Amino acid sequence: MKGTTVPALLNSTSNQLYLHFYSDISVSAAGFHLEYKTVGLSSCPEPAVPGNGLKIGERYLVNDVVSFQCEPGYALQGHSHISCMPGTVRRWNYPPPLCIAQCGGTAEEMEGVILSPGFPGNYPSNMDCSWRISLPVGFGAHIQFLNFSTEPNHDFIEIRNGPYDTSNVIGRFSGTEIPGSLLSTSHETTVYFHSDHSQNKPGFKLEYQAYELQECPDPEPFANGIVRGAGYNVGQSVSFECLPGYQLIGHPVLTCQHGTNRNWDHSLPRCEVPCGGNITTQNGTVYSPGFPNPYPNSQDCTWLITMSAGYGIHLNFTLLQMEPYNDFITIWDGPQQTAPQLGMFTGNSVKKSAQSSSNQILMKFHSDATNGGIFAIYFYGLYCSLSSLICAILHVQMPALCTHL
Repeated sequence: MKGTTVPALLNSTSNQLYLHFYSDISVSAAGFHLEYKTVGLSSCPEPAVPGNGLKIGERYLVNDVVSFQCEPGYALQGHSHISCMPGTVRRWNYPPPLCIAQCGGTAEEMEGVILSPGFPGNYPSNMDCSWRISLPVGFGAHIQFLNFSTEPNHDFIEIRNGPYDTSNVIGRFSGTEIPGSLLSTSHETTVYFHSDHSQNKPGFKLEYQAYELQECPDPEPFANGIVRGAGYNVGQSVSFECLPGYQLIGHPVLTCQHGTNRNWDHSLPRCEVPCGGNITTQNGTVYSPGFPNPYPNSQDCTWLITMSAGYGIHLNFTLLQMEPYNDFITIWDGPQQTAPQLGMFTGNSVKKSAQSSSNQILMKFHSDATNGGIFAIYFYGLYCSLSSLICAILHVQMPALCTHL
């Protein structure tokens, strides 16, 4: 404003006013004199509270902010915060939001509510809605219906024990009878709802709450073997390995199953000494069947030990406690019993040894119908620096001729 005309009355529409005066280097004048006084500003209209929601904030003046929240099970549609705008006419920067019961979604809280679309009003026709309850591993969902009304037989709800369409159905409900409570035994639970083209009803309201699932039984200690795996919760797996000389009997990998009572999908395996077999490792130990317990009666077991070409095989009897003459071990210098015999061993003895001239040894164990025993035979490969024929003639057992690998 400038000149000598007195300006008209001014009203600000905000609680702050900025006044700037400017003069140049030329003519001076009398200036100005103004008075101001405060006046009450009109407020924004009280915003509507959304159905199935609540409003937070009771001040509606310029720059005041009001926020909104929905009741459990409803999704906020619109802006959760609105602000009273300055201006001659007071108004909010956005309209108040709505709280809607949606068709499907994901629930990750430890407890919550799931509603049929449009609840508490009737659900629409031709709906296929899926909600996934996703909890931390080791938790299941306890589900309880508070309201239930669907067109009998045609509109229904399914509760699936898992996240997939193929997951096990633990409950399917239709009609007007409120279902009983359910326990899912998976950390992921699917709630599926279907409506056809006719007879819309109020639908359902359910609550869920997480509960801690038991772990599968601890598989350790695992005799004569090793268990690998970090946890025993639903869906987690552990694997089993046997110590050298033992054979795994059963499934090498077990998975903790779903179910109210936790259990593995197969029986726990065990490690046993096999009665015979083909051995191709560079070193190891052959144990008597049932080791460290006494071997059974009436056993006939055959082992074939094979090394790479150019290697011989050295055997050390580290433990030998057998019924003399009736129980015995026979060793041949080759893959068949027609090969030269390296010896027959029986009774109680240690520090006995044998050595082959070829890369294969056949070993046979026999026990009669009485008196068990026990044995352990350590073997390792020898690389011969001379020909296998010379090794056989000299019965080489000295480091100068054969190197222990």
